[in-house]
Amino acid sequence: MGGTVPSLLLAAVSVAVFGGLFTASGSPPAEASALARSASHKPALPKLPTHSGQGRRIVFDQSEQRVWLVAADGKIERSYLVSGSNRDNVRPGSYQVNSRTRYARAYKGSGTFEYFVRFTQGRNAPIGFHSVTAKQGELVYAREDLGTARTPGCVEQWRNDAKALWEFAPVGTRVEVTA
Repeated sequence: MGGTVPSLLLAAVSVAVFGGLFTASGSPPAEASALARSASHKPALPKLPTHSGQGRRIVFDQSEQRVWLVAADGKIERSYLVSGSNRDNVRPGSYQVNSRTRYARAYKGSGTFEYFVRFTQGRNAPIGFHSVTAKQGELVYAREDLGTARTPGCVEQWRNDAKALWEFAPVGTRVEVTA
């Protein structure tokens, strides 16, 4: 009885702590193996739009309301939903980042945002990528709103995506806009 009770207690604690993912022999059951495989498999990123350029660039597709950050070798580093203009004020084509501002105010002081990366000029104000605008401390769009054209001009992104684009895009970075 000397070694049996401690072994049984250890097995019971293992099942309680690890949720039964391992059998008494130490080998994972089929369900645990499948779970481990699916957890290590990353979902595929959405494909780039056709005719969206080559090399290092930002791609913004207006119909999908999606941005891709693309490395020099063509590998997609990041892709996510955004909310672009509902006024069709940016024509498809090639642009480049022309300035950046860490903290900024919206046109006519109607809100604030971060990580403003400008790539063109609109009728009344610069147009670029930035975090979702806040008015009086409240975001004007929810995360669920991203993926639809809702803004009067710029391309708004969730804050962590805006920061990633900011870090990816120094002045001169190419921006490809597709329809």
